[in-house]
Amino acid sequence: MSYRISILDKSPLADGETASQALARTLTLAQQADAWGYHRLWIAEHHNTLQLASPSPEVVIGWLLGQTQRIRIGSGGVMLQHYSPYKVAENFNLLASLAPGRVDLGVGKAPGGLPHSTLALQHGVDPQQKGTFADQLAQLDNWLSLTRAESADAVLATPVPPQRPDGFLLGASLESAELAAQLDWNFVFAAHLNGDKNLLRDVLTRWRDRSLRDAIVAVQVIVAADASQAVKLAAQVEVWGVRLENGQRVSVASQQQADAFAHQAGSPAVEIVRRESAVIAGTARQVHDQLDTLHHTFGIDEFIIDTPVAEGVARLASLRLLAEELNRAEVLS
Repeated sequence: MSYRISILDKSPLADGETASQALARTLTLAQQADAWGYHRLWIAEHHNTLQLASPSPEVVIGWLLGQTQRIRIGSGGVMLQHYSPYKVAENFNLLASLAPGRVDLGVGKAPGGLPHSTLALQHGVDPQQKGTFADQLAQLDNWLSLTRAESADAVLATPVPPQRPDGFLLGASLESAELAAQLDWNFVFAAHLNGDKNLLRDVLTRWRDRSLRDAIVAVQVIVAADASQAVKLAAQVEVWGVRLENGQRVSVASQQQADAFAHQAGSPAVEIVRRESAVIAGTARQVHDQLDTLHHTFGIDEFIIDTPVAEGVARLASLRLLAEELNRAEVLS
């Protein structure tokens, strides 16, 4: 196997579960993933939803770092539009001081929730002073780069860690790939939200023209011992694209969320469309074959695996079966 596999975890709540139970499973997953050979595990950021228990990835990251040994832990990602770049730099410099060489700072452009939660998160923030997303990312990169004070009045994002957290920009556009390349950050194509193969090819081609860093792609994967069970679980997964009259574009998990987003944003929806399923589903061998095909077709160096299954046993089994199959193939190759 000539590519790495990693995990994106959203701490989903199965029916009847509490957030405490979902987070306990995230810890179990991190510890098992460490043993199974996954390269990294990222915690997502979602707001104002009873189905997911991950509004503050940096809090969970610190908890997981203290209870794992090898695996890299990070955010997938911090929704930077809501926060001070300086504070984000402080948070991740602190994490990188706790576990040098194991911390990833993944940053996303999406809101991670509906407009009402965005308004609550950005209460009192001056949009003009905040600047564009590109401005914020450049500020964050600058704070992370400052490691020594040139004068008594200088401001640093302390503590300064022995090794800077590795930066990743999550996106699914040519613009995002170019922005990551300009700052010399890693880039992750979000195929778990937009599975358009032509777009994937165009973005990765542009990425390779601009950067020498690896090609990393996030994908939705469901593995089961029986292929029909995997397909059944995959049929329940939805991704909807929303385009508003004000130009905003987002991806959500249901038509109900799409309608609610347009309503809360106060801008008519120009387009609400269910995207074709991009879930890779089947037995471990079948999924392995599909990942190999993507790897060879697009030159992918690492897959970030998003398993959109809330039920704990099935979720853990999916990630275990995939790792076992890929490890077996590695031994035989």
